[in-house]
Amino acid sequence: MAEGLYGPTGFFTNAASGPAQHFRTSAHASPLFARAVARLVERVDGALGHPKAFDLVDVGAGRGELLATLRVMLPDELVRRTRFTAVEIAPRPPGLDGGIAWAPEVPDRIAGLLVATEWLDNVPLDVADVDDHGRLRKVLVDPATGAESLGGSVDAADLFWLERWWPAAGRVEIGWPRDTAWADAVSRVRRGCALAVDYGHLRDDRPAWGTLTGFRGGRQVPPVPDGSCDLTAHVAMDSIAAAAGTPYEMIRQRAALKALGIDGARPPLDLASRDPAAYLRALSAAGEAAELVEPAGLGGHWWLLHTVDVDGRGSMLL
Repeated sequence: MAEGLYGPTGFFTNAASGPAQHFRTSAHASPLFARAVARLVERVDGALGHPKAFDLVDVGAGRGELLATLRVMLPDELVRRTRFTAVEIAPRPPGLDGGIAWAPEVPDRIAGLLVATEWLDNVPLDVADVDDHGRLRKVLVDPATGAESLGGSVDAADLFWLERWWPAAGRVEIGWPRDTAWADAVSRVRRGCALAVDYGHLRDDRPAWGTLTGFRGGRQVPPVPDGSCDLTAHVAMDSIAAAAGTPYEMIRQRAALKALGIDGARPPLDLASRDPAAYLRALSAAGEAAELVEPAGLGGHWWLLHTVDVDGRGSMLL
C-alpha cells in the first residue's frame, strides 16, 4: 500500500492529473464545504483571541484546492494574518496561489487550525485474516495483479492494537499506523484545533470483511497496489481519537455542516416568482449541500475535532 500510493511511481506521487480526477471528496464536491470550514476557522480564530499570526494547515492537500478556496472566502483581515500551508508529498502544482506555502511534512508549533480531509484513509496499513486453523496472519498481495495470499503471523504490536480496537475474528485492518500519524499531526498544534474528516467506523461496528478498496477515474476498482489507483481503507475513528491524547468532539459530517450553516434545505417556492435567478442559485446550492449531508454518502463522514490549549470554550462544532 505504501509503495502503491507514495513510491516513485505511486498514485499520489505520479498522478499528473491530481487525485480529484479519480475520486470525489467533500472539498471537491462543493465550495459549500469550504464555507463551513471557513466558519470553523473564524470560530477558532476568535477562541484564540485573533492572534497576529494564524496558521491554517491542510494535510493531504491534493492540489491545494481547499486552501485556495478559503483564501477567497475568509475575511480580508483574517487572510492577512493567516499563514496558509498545504502539506502534500507530491510536487507543488503549477499555478497555485503564491500565498499558499507547500511542504512535505506537517510544520511544528501550529497556532490555529490543522485540517486533514480524507488523509488518514490513505495512511498505509496492514491487513490480516484467519487461516484454516484460526490463526491470524498477514495478507500479502501481488503488486502487479492484486492476487492475495496469507503470510506470517501478526506481530505483538498488531495484536496489542487488535485486542483493544478490533477484537472480532475475521479479516481486520490494523490501524495503529493511522493512530501514530494522527497523534503526530495533533502534537504539532501548540494552540488551536486539529480536524480530521474521513470515512470511518467505531469499535462496536467494525466491518466484518474490512473496507480496503481502490478508486480510478471515479470508479471503485480492485485495490491493486501498482500506482494506477487510489488505495483507501476506512479509519478506526475511536482509535485515532484516543491516540492523540487531547480533548475532542466527534460527530457525523451531516451534523457538523448543519451546525456550521450548511443544511441542504430547498429555497422557498415563492422566491421563484419574486427573483427567478436567485431561486436558481439557491436551488443549485441546495443540491450541492444535499450531497455533502447525505447520510449514505459524504454526510456519513466523521468529523473529529481536537482542541489544544483553548480555554473557556464549549463545543466548536455545535
